[in-house]
Amino acid sequence: MKYRFLIYINHTYGLPIGLPIQEQAQKMGFSLKWFSGMEEPKKYFPENGNLIKTVEEAIDYDPHFVLAITDTVPDFFPGLKVQIFHGFPANKRKGTDQFVIRGFFDLYCTQGPSSTGPFKKQQEKYKSFEVIETGWSKMDPLFPLEPTNNEKPVILISSTFTRYYSLALRDEVVKEIERLSKTGKYQFIATLHPKLDRETVKKFKALENENFTFHDTTDLIPLFKKADIMFSDTTSAIIEFLIQRKPVVTFKNNMPGPYLIDIENVADIESSFDLALSRPEDLISEIEKFAKFSHPYSDGNSSERVIKACIDFLHSDKSHLKKKPLNLIRRYKIRKQLNYFTFKSNREAPYIPKQD
Repeated sequence: MKYRFLIYINHTYGLPIGLPIQEQAQKMGFSLKWFSGMEEPKKYFPENGNLIKTVEEAIDYDPHFVLAITDTVPDFFPGLKVQIFHGFPANKRKGTDQFVIRGFFDLYCTQGPSSTGPFKKQQEKYKSFEVIETGWSKMDPLFPLEPTNNEKPVILISSTFTRYYSLALRDEVVKEIERLSKTGKYQFIATLHPKLDRETVKKFKALENENFTFHDTTDLIPLFKKADIMFSDTTSAIIEFLIQRKPVVTFKNNMPGPYLIDIENVADIESSFDLALSRPEDLISEIEKFAKFSHPYSDGNSSERVIKACIDFLHSDKSHLKKKPLNLIRRYKIRKQLNYFTFKSNREAPYIPKQD
């Protein structure tokens, strides 16, 4: 059976998550197209794939699966609604539920025990979806893990867009990075969250010198592989980097754990870099435990597991599942965003008998 997949994105950071799935789907002989609910990602097509331009075309495509790299998805699209996630849980909102069920998805393909456990609890509560642990497609190009071989230590700077946490918005931190880059002691490579304003991006581009390079990209895997350590704040990119078993220094992280070197003062940045580069045994041990809890898969085959999970679930009996909730306000917001108003809403997970 030639299955039809539709990847649904709203931001450019969805591209490196969806591209490994596209590659795997094409290897398996399946059809895959993209749809973006916002304008910015559309600029990256057709070089990254086949983009469906209108809601009507997406409905006519009649996908078997809609893989959402978003928190919501058009409920009126045909097909099994599958959440792939746009990041690891980053604990940006202390004291609130990181695993909100918005009532749009039939299947959650989780990244590892850190996300599977909480979603399984939600599954027991709502009984309107299934949870299958597959690993995360974005991590596939990270493997196999390879040691760095840099002439001088390479430090990757990565910052969130959340104003309260972003180190890129702290002038005193930026000035210290600029000072350290001019010493020649380290080689810096930097990237910022695509939601940060252009003025902040300009500020980082202005820091460029022979020891500091800014990368305006959402494809972080090549930067992860090149760097020896990361300097960050509170962002899911930290978890992605830690999966390499490499140290991370954080500045005022929201919920620091023993797998991080977290600091509160600008004066401690340089000494913390040196500590991280020395790879203390106890720190590496904690990173190992955290990496296995977050993403235990190191085979680079998570995209394949996602596709197989989707196909198996499509053909499985779903009579035990309840209908997804109405969520009228959220459904109206999606219709307004796409300027497509319909009363149709697919609240039951589709089922197709498996063909012999």
